[in-house]
Amino acid sequence: MNPIPLTTTPETIMQDTQEFVEEYFAAATDPDRERYFTLFGDDIVVHDDGRSLQGVAAVRRWHDEVPAVRHDLREVTGTATACQAVAEVSGDFPGSPVTLRFTFERDAQGKIILLDIAP
Repeated sequence: MNPIPLTTTPETIMQDTQEFVEEYFAAATDPDRERYFTLFGDDIVVHDDGRSLQGVAAVRRWHDEVPAVRHDLREVTGTATACQAVAEVSGDFPGSPVTLRFTFERDAQGKIILLDIAP
């Protein structure tokens, strides 16, 4: 993943943000699991389904528990360092499909340092 650009315009910020979110969802379902984990900073904090996780090791365990899902991206807003995505998530789980909001915060290197997933 590319670091956050130093010079930006509103158009490049949105394009970079859209590309980042698309990469996140592609990596989340890629058989190459390391593609997903390289998106996170070492001190990542994830809030999902009433749980809070900290660190890449905890994210690995959480990712192992998540059933196979499909993400249909609906909307992306925000900046390169703080953005939100709305996606319909479907799979083999109760209540599928569900629309979820993914809130991302990224560091200067473009790594995710906070991920909040909520209805």
